[in-house]
Parts: sequence; C-alpha cells; structure tokens
Amino acid sequence: MFEAIALLAFAMALVAFLRGRNTAERLDAEIESLKAEIARLARQRVAEPAAEIAPPEEAEAAPEAVPQQEPAEGPWSQARQGARIFGGEAAQEPAAERVAREEPVAAAVTQPVAAARGESLESRIGGRWPVWVGGLALALGGYFLVQYSIEAGLLSPAVRLTLAAAFGLFLGVVGEVIRRRAVPTIADRFRNAMIPGVLTAAGAVTLFGVVYAAHGIYGFIGAGTAFTLLALVSLATVGLSLLHGQALAGLGLLASLLTPLFVSSDEPRPWVLFGFLTIAWFATLAASRLRRWTVVPTLANIGLGLWGLAYVALSTPFEAPPVAFALLVMLAGVGLIWPGSAERQAGPGATAKPARPEAAVAGAWERLFTPPHAAITISAAVVSTVLALLFISPAVNALRFPVTEFVVVVAALAAAGAMRPTAVYAALFAAFAAIAGIWSLTALSGVLAYLDPSLNLPAPEIVVSGLTAMLTAMTLSALFALFGTFVLARRPAANRQFAILWAGVVAVVPNALLAMSFLMTGNFAFDLSHGLAAFAGGLFLLGLVEWLYRGRVEELDLAAGLLVLGSFGLFVIGLHAWTDGLATTLLIAFLGAGYTFATRLRAWPVLPWITVSAAVVVLARIAWEPTIVGAGALGRTPVFNALLPGYGIPALLLVASAYLMRVSPHTRVRNLLQALASLFVLLTLAILVRHAMNGGVLDSSVPTLGEQAIYTLLAIGASGIFMTLDGRSPSPVFRYGGMVLGALSMLSVLSAHLVGLNPYFSGELLGSIPFFDLLLIGYLLPGIGYAGLAWYARGRRPLPYVMALAVSGAVLAFAWATLSVRRFWQGENVADWKGFLQGETYTYSVVWLVLGVLLLVAGSHFNAKSIRIASAVLVFIAVLKVFLVDMSNLEGVLRALSFIGLGGVLIGIGLFYQKILSGGGDAFAGEADGGEGRGRA
Repeated sequence: MFEAIALLAFAMALVAFLRGRNTAERLDAEIESLKAEIARLARQRVAEPAAEIAPPEEAEAAPEAVPQQEPAEGPWSQARQGARIFGGEAAQEPAAERVAREEPVAAAVTQPVAAARGESLESRIGGRWPVWVGGLALALGGYFLVQYSIEAGLLSPAVRLTLAAAFGLFLGVVGEVIRRRAVPTIADRFRNAMIPGVLTAAGAVTLFGVVYAAHGIYGFIGAGTAFTLLALVSLATVGLSLLHGQALAGLGLLASLLTPLFVSSDEPRPWVLFGFLTIAWFATLAASRLRRWTVVPTLANIGLGLWGLAYVALSTPFEAPPVAFALLVMLAGVGLIWPGSAERQAGPGATAKPARPEAAVAGAWERLFTPPHAAITISAAVVSTVLALLFISPAVNALRFPVTEFVVVVAALAAAGAMRPTAVYAALFAAFAAIAGIWSLTALSGVLAYLDPSLNLPAPEIVVSGLTAMLTAMTLSALFALFGTFVLARRPAANRQFAILWAGVVAVVPNALLAMSFLMTGNFAFDLSHGLAAFAGGLFLLGLVEWLYRGRVEELDLAAGLLVLGSFGLFVIGLHAWTDGLATTLLIAFLGAGYTFATRLRAWPVLPWITVSAAVVVLARIAWEPTIVGAGALGRTPVFNALLPGYGIPALLLVASAYLMRVSPHTRVRNLLQALASLFVLLTLAILVRHAMNGGVLDSSVPTLGEQAIYTLLAIGASGIFMTLDGRSPSPVFRYGGMVLGALSMLSVLSAHLVGLNPYFSGELLGSIPFFDLLLIGYLLPGIGYAGLAWYARGRRPLPYVMALAVSGAVLAFAWATLSVRRFWQGENVADWKGFLQGETYTYSVVWLVLGVLLLVAGSHFNAKSIRIASAVLVFIAVLKVFLVDMSNLEGVLRALSFIGLGGVLIGIGLFYQKILSGGGDAFAGEADGGEGRGRA
C-alpha cells in the first residue's frame, strides 16, 4: 500500500504546485506592468531635453540603454523563479524541439554568470543521476506495484493491468507537461538527462509490459490484437522521440524489433513480419530525417538485417520476397530520404585551398570515401549485400531459388550507389555482391578442375541451371553498364573522383561476371551467347566514350581510359568464346594493334596502352601453352609451323605499332612498345630454333637446357626493357626491378646453364644440325644477350652490375666455344663418360687462345678494361691448361704444337702491348674504371 500512497501524494503535490504557479504568474505580470510604466516615464524625462540636439536614431536607441532594476530578494522573487522553471516565457523556437534534435539549448537570460563556469561534481551528480535512476525507479515501481497486488490478491488481473496501463499513460502525460514547462530553462549540459524523455520512456516500457502480460501471461487478448497493440506502442514511442530525443527513438526501435518475439503464432506469416518491421524502420528513418540523427537509423538497418538473417538462416524453407521487399524499402529510404542528398556541413577550414594539386586530388578522394552520415549508408549496404548473397547460398533452403530477388536487391543497391556521391560505398558493395553472387552460383571444385586438370576433380556442380547463371551474369552486367552511363552522362565536374570510380566499376564488373559465366557454364569450343554479350558490351563502352568525349580530347581523363580498357577486356572474352588456339592468339594481337592504329582517328592517350595490354595477354597465353596449338597438333616441320605465325605475327604487329608511335609525345608507352617488339622478335627466333633442333618437340615434362634458355632470354629482354623505360622515364621500379631481374638471370646461368642442365653432365643430345643446335640457344644467344645488355648498361647502371653482365656473357661464350669443340669431336652427345681425345684436348688450347686474342682486340678497340681483363683471364687459363694438361696427356707432334702455339700467342700479346705503349705512351692511362667509352679512344 505504501507505493499507492506515494503515487497519490505525488499527484496531489503536482496539482497544488500548478495552482501556486498560476498565482506566481499573476504577481509576475503585475510587477512587469509596473516596470513598464517606470520605463515609460523615464523615457519621457530623458527625451525632452535631448530632442533638439540628438539624432532620431539616438533618440530611439536611448530607452534601450536604461537598465532595469533587479528586484530585491524575497518570497515574490522565489515565486517568480518557480514560474521561470515550470512556466517560463516561450522562446522564439521551442527548446523541446532543439532538445529532440540534440542541439544546444540556451539557458535563461536571468541565469547567473557563474553557471557558465566549469561544472562541479555536485552539479554533475545532482543534475543527471537522479533523473536516470528516477526513471528506472518509476518503471520498477510500476512492476513492483503489480507484483505486490498479485501476491496479496488484492486486485484481479484485469484491474491490475488497467491500473498499470493508466500508470504508463500518466507517466507519459506528466513527461509532456514537464517538457512544455521546464525544458526551455534547463541548461544545455543536462540535455542527455531530460526528465520528460525519461518519464515518457518509463511510460512506454510500462505499456509494453502491460500488453505483453495481457497476451502472454493472462491470455486476455489474442496474438493479432497483441501484435497490433505492441506495434502501436513502439511506433508511438518513435513518434514521441521527435519531442524527447534520439534515446527515446532507440527505445521505440528496440520495442519494435522485440515485438515479433513476444507474440507467437501457429502460422507464421513472413509478409506480416517484415511488413511491420519495414513500417517500424520507416518511422525511425522519418524521425531521424527530421532531427538529422545518425545512430538510430544505423541501428535500425542493423536490426532489420538481423531479422532477415535469422529468418533466412532458421526458416526451412524460407520465402525470399518479403525479405527482398524490406531491403528495397530500406535502400530506397536511405537513398531518397535520409541521408539522401545530405551534404557535408562546411567547417571553419572548408574553404582553405591546398598548396599542391596532388594534395587537392588526395583531399578529393578522401572526401569521396568519408561522406557525411556514412554509417547509415554503410550499414544498409552491408545488410543488403549479406542477405542478397545468402539468398543464393547453397547453405540455406528456399521455397523457390531466389535468383530474381538476388538480382533485384543487387540492382537496387547499385542504383542507390549511382544516385549520389555520398553513397559511394553502396556502389562498391553492389559490385562485390554481383561478383561474389555469380561465383556462388557454381561450385568451387569446378573452377579448380578447369584451372588444373591434373587434380582429377569432379565436374562443376551448378547450383542452378547453366542458362540461369548465364542470364544472371548478363543481366547484372547490363545493369551496371546502364548505372555507370547514368553517372558519367551527368559529368559531375565537382565529383570527378566519383565518375572515375564508377568507370572502374563498369570496366571491372561486366568483365568479371562474363568471364566467370563463360568459365563455369560456357562451351569452350564455340559459345555464341557469351560472345555476343561480350562484343555488345565492348562496343557499348567504346560508343559511350565516343559519345561523352567526342571533340573533347583534352578532357579525356582516367574514367575514359578505364572504359576503353574495359572494352578491350570484353573483346578478349568474346574472342575466347568464339575462337580457340592459334586463331585466338592472333586475333588478340590484331585487336591490340587495332587500338594503336585507331590513334589516326581518335587521339585518345589510352589507345597505345591497350596494345601493351594485348601483348601481355599474348604473353600469358604463350606461358600457358608455349606450342600455341597444343603439343599434339604442333607440326614437326622446322620454321614453317604454327609457331611462326603464333609468335611472329604478334611480333610484327608490335613492330608496326612501335613504328606508328615513333613520333608520339607519350614517350613511356612508345618506349614500352619498342621494348615489347624487341622482346617478341627475340622470343620468336629462340622458339623457332628450339623447335627445329629438338625434332619438332617444344615442351616436355623434364626440364631441358632449351627451355631454360628461353627463360634466360626473356629475363635479358625484360631487363633491357626496364632499362629503356628508366632512361626515358626514371622510376625506382624500372631501375631496381631490371637489376634484380638481371641478377636472377645470372644466377640461373650459374646454376642451370653451367651445372644443372649442362649437356656435358646431363648427357642431353645437342641436335643433328651443327651450329643450329642446343648450344646456340643455350649458350651463344644468351651470351650475346648479356654482352649487348652490358654494352647498353654502360653509364646507366653501377659498374659492378655492368661487369657482372659482361663476365656472364664471356662465360657463356667460353662455354659455347668449349662445348662446340667437344661436339666437333664427339658428335651430338657430349657427355662426360665419353672421355677426351688427344685432338680434342689440343683444340681446346687453340680455341681458348684464339678467343683470348679476340677479346683483347675487342677490348682495345672499344677501350674497355673489363673485356681486356677477361682476355687476360682466358689466356691465363690456357697457359695453365697447356702446362698442366697438355704436357701430361698429349703426345708427339700435338704436344709440341701446343707449346709452340702458346709461346707464339704470348709473344704476340707482349709485342702488341709494347707497340701500343711505345707508340703513344700509356694509351690506357686516361681510362677510368667506371668511365669506359663506347667507342675507340
């Protein structure tokens, strides 16, 4: 009974105080009238003597300068202070509305100046904690009152529920009364502890508990009625949050999300469930839009997503349309209502201009990825993406496989991302959802089986039919292309980064979707549907660039380049769908060259780079299948086989493209085309030689010297390409990347060419044709490549690196000459187990001495100390060989000739140096270690 008595006393005290407030208001009005009369008399007295000399403006301003006398302390001032608290004058804008928007509320004019100082611990505790604890106490008081009445058996359940409902309504009314009377004079620092909001929240909790008890405990009302009443309570709470702030909106949202859990039904109806959740979400969003809240709508998105996730994961089977409908409403609300077109609020430094253009670009990208109210958009995008992917996941069981719902949700998410730059994350999540969704329509084992047939995995398990997966990929590709066109057609000059991002999405998503669809469901021999879709998409992107940038070449930016690159990718997919083998490789090469040839019609800077991309694709196809047409279909005729057009035609097209770009101002792409053309020519020669000397067999499961030689040649060519690019456009990537590549190739020479794959140790046959054999591609061509690279690197790279290249070339040349001598005497099998013949041993001495003399002449001609040092080393090796090997192994005239030849060569070398030094002094004195000239001094 004590709770009831306390409640009654509180009500009587409130009524008495309101009556006293009326008396205070009447007295205050009388005092104000007296003060106005005194002010009027004062104005008359001041205005009469000053009327002749004072301007009219000053005369009008004079009354405002008259100070008002502060009333003395006493009972009337206390009554007036009470009126200010519970019935103060209305401000220009109701303070309750500012509190509901969580904006600062100005204190009353009569508030002492000392209140503006730092808040004390006493005011912090006294102004906030009693409010919070008091609201909790009121809610618990209602609960304990009901509990007591139940235990004492005083009242029937119906009466108890009626009194509890009346108590909840009473709390709401009291909160509204206090809001209208007290909020205008409450300081801003107490806005998170507003008494009206706490009372209203306590009333809402009480009413919510009453409805649940009437249904779940006593069974007074049915499920439908209980659901309706709970929904009304929660929605009313959300509506009242417009007056009491965001915290009450959160409480109403929580009540709305919990309402379906408190009402059980034998026949669950998902349309009713998600219809109510959608209404509650929409009410929350509308309130958030009016008050510009961020936290509550973000929580509403998450709550709706959790309900959808629980329903899809736990219901067997589930219905996708209700969930999809809720997601569509959520995306529409986020895109059109809140945050919608909300812009970033300008700060104090918003107009400051960056000092550098790079900083301006970086700032623009930062602004794009940090939009205002990003939490709302990101939460909606994450929820939509997760549920859309869950629709088509094999882990759940749907009543009807919801491919249509998946497409609709992803399309709506993409549309929301295309409407405004502030929804950039919606666009990114839509792209991810589309790619991941098409991937999930097929089994992962099928992809691995296509990529590596040796795994012997089962055929791909398509979750849906191949036709459905293909149509889904094509539909999403077309939708993303249309959304991108919508963004780019508006040409947002102020949001250039947003246009670039969407151009990237349009370039990537259709390529990824069609490629996966073709890989999973297509016919690799000939696929009409994928080919048509790919070629149509490529032509559409090229037409879009032509339409947007025709006659405005100077404005052709990164967005246009991405679209052109996307068109090339789609054309490549179409060529793979309609052709195979050699035809695919050649058509890709022609396609790439066609973009460079198109520079005669359109001066788009991106066109030559597409040719470079085509060369990369051709190289990838060569790496995947070096025979172009397959080992079984490759003819054994030297030169005139599929390798000649497969390697030679792309090389010729690159040469033509490089020649066409010879006068282009774009030096980087010009130099890159020239380097690629050189690389393809060298690769063509190397592959034809290897095919000819191996009897028409190009590939093998056992590593061969010829295969390793191709890799070495590729490394040498790539190192030269990087050096060329670094010379024209200096870059650490080109400089150090080329040096690392050259160093790795030199290590492969030491490990593979000289030891691991050396025919002397491996016993590999050299081929039946002399000179054009394995030694040519394995030693002589790489040696020439290293020599040329060393010559090209002089003055461009550090001296140790240049000397290492020269030494590698000399070592390979020495190995080629030595093994060629052994081939002359031993045939195409030069294995070590065959031993040495005396004539062969003598020939080594002759060849080494001749090679040393040639190196000496070359070093003198080019004034290159490194070559002369190599000559000296080689002659020294020959001297050791003659004295240590020939003396013991040769007999008769061969031993004599060996020493005679050695002596003659050494004397000749000495005479050469004497003539050089005697004729012109020290001819090599001015030669620096690192300053070797390219020609003769």
